[in-house]
Amino acid sequence: MTDLSNAPWWTSAVVYQVYPRSFADSTGDGIGDLVGVTAHLDHLERLGVDVVWLSPVYLSPQADNGYDISDYQAVDPAFGTLADFDRLLAETHARGMKLVMDLVVNHSSDEHPWFVESRSSKDNPKRDWYWWRPAREPFAAGEPGAEPTNWESFFSGPAWTLDEATGEYYLHLFDRKQPDLNWENAEVRAAVHEMMRWWLDRGVDGFRMDVINLISKDPALPDGATTGTGGLGNGFPHYATGPRVHEFIQEMRREVFDGREGSFLTVGEMPGVTWEDARLFTDPARAELDMVFQFEHVSLDHGPGGKFDPKPLDLRDLKASLGRWQTALADTGWNSLYWNNHDQPRVVSRFGDDGQWWRESATALATVLHLHRGTPYVYQGEELGMTNAPFASVDDLRDVESLNHYRASVEAGQDPAEVMRALRAMGRDNARTPMQWDGGVNAGFGGGTPWLAVNPNHEWLNAAAQYDDPKSVFQHYRALIELRHTLPVVAVGDFTMLLADHPHVYAYERSLGGTRLLVVANLHGTEQTCEVDPEWSAADVVLTNAEQGKIEAGRVALRPWEAFVLRLT
Repeated sequence: MTDLSNAPWWTSAVVYQVYPRSFADSTGDGIGDLVGVTAHLDHLERLGVDVVWLSPVYLSPQADNGYDISDYQAVDPAFGTLADFDRLLAETHARGMKLVMDLVVNHSSDEHPWFVESRSSKDNPKRDWYWWRPAREPFAAGEPGAEPTNWESFFSGPAWTLDEATGEYYLHLFDRKQPDLNWENAEVRAAVHEMMRWWLDRGVDGFRMDVINLISKDPALPDGATTGTGGLGNGFPHYATGPRVHEFIQEMRREVFDGREGSFLTVGEMPGVTWEDARLFTDPARAELDMVFQFEHVSLDHGPGGKFDPKPLDLRDLKASLGRWQTALADTGWNSLYWNNHDQPRVVSRFGDDGQWWRESATALATVLHLHRGTPYVYQGEELGMTNAPFASVDDLRDVESLNHYRASVEAGQDPAEVMRALRAMGRDNARTPMQWDGGVNAGFGGGTPWLAVNPNHEWLNAAAQYDDPKSVFQHYRALIELRHTLPVVAVGDFTMLLADHPHVYAYERSLGGTRLLVVANLHGTEQTCEVDPEWSAADVVLTNAEQGKIEAGRVALRPWEAFVLRLT
């Protein structure tokens, strides 16, 4: 795929993720809403993005901030109404942008009518819509260790909860209020397809599919290798990218998208997906998905104890990982590119320097990511360089994963201060503090008390302060997006990693026809030097986050967190 005229539209597109709860509050109740999103579409138009991905706004008890859905065809009153949604969709389209919904169908809420029926009796017609199992022998239901498998939930504790009324356990890979749907049941799949068609008929332009590679479990539900946490085991090999997952997604493509007029986007979030898997999922000839979200590069700073045991990133590991995915999907399939989303800490605090070199590191990291081959995703506030939040104590947190981890870790005897240190670095609430529109009350988020406290640095770090500053993080993101729109070499050119063993400089080439780009970035707080082909000394500077970079006879001198892009034709 090296010809832009034949390339799918999304190869030169940029997607912007909106987390509605934290974007803009129009009613003063402290929760962002659809009217608030609509009111700020001009910000996205000014940025230049092509697609808005809307995190869940469906009816939900909000056990996991809307990723626990009780009605897939209703808007939660906290976010507004279906009429508000229709207006947002129309206004988005009027600005030349598409709107993609979040699709959460590995699990539903335990308050969804499907599950209410399923749990009502063992012989209910919808009993088999979820995963129900009796206690394991020789235990009685409710006894310690009686869970049908030893799997541990992503949110701590067993992945099974006993339903007292029927005496059986139901499976939930996430919170106990998020029971897993049984995709082995054809009626479940048909109901999901019908719901997806309903949204497409309404005018939406595709779906971001939450943990979609978990929908096919090994029906035998074998125990996992024990993790050492209370006798629990790792079930991941038995439910991730399972035996029928490709079949299920191909069926979805046929039933939902085939024959439908329009240009759509499908991206599957896939924990643990390998590049070998991704080639299959995104091979156009297999008619599955346009691209996947993989997690390899955002796991490189996890220590032996997982994400809440962070360790410093080794840039060479990052280059090896991203470079491997660039190579693997070069001839078949397509990459998604991201640093941030609603589940990841802020990249400028994580891989950059949110102190002395805040602006430089935010723009350097953006430069490196956006000029890879793939579709970039910008998470709200990333285009401003928003940072992690200074959470003082566990009382400041709202995320179910973080709260469960804190409780379990302290109960296990860990130092509460150390647990909080890890949560401040890696917790999901970092991504969910309200969007920083201006330096005023609540950062311009809204008039009420926000559901999660605003980051105090909003007084200087905000959109209003950056719009007219040519050197701002916002303007740098605008320029990167414009490069993808205007230079075919960015969208579909070949990728070649350079300086793979340099510990602090990230450099690569893109090439298409007679055009070549060189991207060079110092991702460190000290000056660095490196060597490139001397011919680059005569190249044009396309973009820089500092003064013009120096290349003399192929020797590059880089100030801390300096990044630039050169072009040869």
